[in-house]
Amino acid sequence: MSEPEILFDVLGGIGRIRLNRPRALNALTLSKIRAMDTTLRTWATDPAVKAVVVEGAGDRAFCAGGDIRVLAEAARTGDDATIRGFFREEYTLDRLIKTYPKPVLPFLNGIVMGGGVGISVHGRYRIVTENTVFAMPETGIGLFPDVGGTYFLPRCPGWVGTWLALTGERLKAADCLYAGIATHVVPAAHLDALEAALRDATAEAETPEAADDVVAAVLDRFHEDPGPAPLAPHRAAIDAVFGLDSVEAMLAALDRQAADTGEESWAARTAAILRQKAPTSLKVTLRQMRLGADLDFDAAMQTEFRLACRFLRAPDFVEGVRATLVDKDNRPRWTPATLEAVDATTVDGFFAPLDDREALTFPD
Repeated sequence: MSEPEILFDVLGGIGRIRLNRPRALNALTLSKIRAMDTTLRTWATDPAVKAVVVEGAGDRAFCAGGDIRVLAEAARTGDDATIRGFFREEYTLDRLIKTYPKPVLPFLNGIVMGGGVGISVHGRYRIVTENTVFAMPETGIGLFPDVGGTYFLPRCPGWVGTWLALTGERLKAADCLYAGIATHVVPAAHLDALEAALRDATAEAETPEAADDVVAAVLDRFHEDPGPAPLAPHRAAIDAVFGLDSVEAMLAALDRQAADTGEESWAARTAAILRQKAPTSLKVTLRQMRLGADLDFDAAMQTEFRLACRFLRAPDFVEGVRATLVDKDNRPRWTPATLEAVDATTVDGFFAPLDDREALTFPD
């Protein structure tokens, strides 16, 4: 018999969640979401569990995202119940991790994207390795950076979060630390030793405060300096461009820089990346980033639920999945095809409140 797709155990003072679908890059299915939610709620009041480690099986991915193919099929067939149900339960789990009374420690070894970000970036501590590849690539599949992106991306330094949201650029360990996405860097070869040290240290902790203190001390002991962040030299350019008020203005600024710095420059490459993304996704995501800076976490997630429901009723998501994951021709035909055709009224419509019966509410 095949192993379960998600495993749970408690040893020492640590509850461990192991995503166990390595051949699918530990993709987050609805059954996994439900199992994690149920277990975390049980562990929240279990005195034997002082902290929670979340990890992915294999060395390729922590979690490469949600079950995109299932959502694309639901969007294609107009199955709103499946769409709303998936996002409702996923976002509720993300909020549970954000508000969890005990330290949650994701070991982000390998690819971390989409839904994998939601179950990790909101943890109290985030541990990356030399294998980490972090990204929010949703604008490239006709979607938007969700799972709490509305909240955490605008809180990255300067306009780094907006740059990440619009371009879907990938970060390695040093950049994750620089952007505030990671709290600690630990070599992949040391993760087993780190987990063992956490189990030993937390087993004797008598209070939540004591457990948090020993967790922080162990993490600091294992942390290693990843060296300079490759992102840092581009920070001034990122802030100058991605702090502008429109995607069109950003592209114009990048084109002016590229004219001076050449076709191989950061500006030229960034402009080329933006021009590949879904125009509607870019404009809605920019609005999302600006709004998110002033929203608390719950309001951010409720905004995302509106956006998710609206995006999956629009044509770009199905087309983006087709071009990226099904036919793999990487030639999506966006609707509309240009930024100029996406007007403010269209963008406003994505953010309009849902019917009270559809809106996202959270359990107490």
